[in-house]
Amino acid sequence: MTQLTKKAMEISPELRGTSIFLVGMTSGMKSNLGKLLADALRYYYFESDNLVEEAAAGVSAAANSFRERDMKAFRESETEVLKQLSSMGRLVVCAGDGAVQSRTNLALLRHGISIWIDVPLEMVAREVMENGNHRLASQTTDLGSCSDVVKQLGDLFEEMKSGYATADATISLQRVANQLGYDDMDSVSTEDMVMKVLVEIEKLTRVKKLLEDAARPF
Repeated sequence: MTQLTKKAMEISPELRGTSIFLVGMTSGMKSNLGKLLADALRYYYFESDNLVEEAAAGVSAAANSFRERDMKAFRESETEVLKQLSSMGRLVVCAGDGAVQSRTNLALLRHGISIWIDVPLEMVAREVMENGNHRLASQTTDLGSCSDVVKQLGDLFEEMKSGYATADATISLQRVANQLGYDDMDSVSTEDMVMKVLVEIEKLTRVKKLLEDAARPF
């Protein structure tokens, strides 16, 4: 039994099937963390953006295609997807980077536990340059230098950070690296991040239980 599995089993009774919503800028770390977290908790894993694309056009032929055609319709569909997901249990949902821009969406995320996966913009920019796995890559044919991409990501982040900050907990990749004594953030593994998420979930469920116990009549 791995440490992750052991920790997941320890918190499962108090978690009671509550869904987990991961918010933050789109990144490989966020997606990989979500999949591993779902596996450890024996939950189902979904990426909300993918579900929006599939609902709009069957199986999406290209990432961001629906978003490019009609942003307003994309956001409306995103809310409908989150409504459905928030009504279910035992899910780990990797929410799109812009899901927090709507008050309705933020309210839907309150149906579960929300965790902000905070990855440095420089690392996200590197992924965009190397893999084109972010909406920036589809919005322009010339991304320019990595510093140009960081600036564009920074502009997007400024629009969304207040929404990210409403999450129940924040897991910062940079902070985890510092805590583990790593000089290089690339040294932080997905397993390291998932363990930190599980520890935060454990804290949150304990607080919730204390509040519930305090509210019971004598």
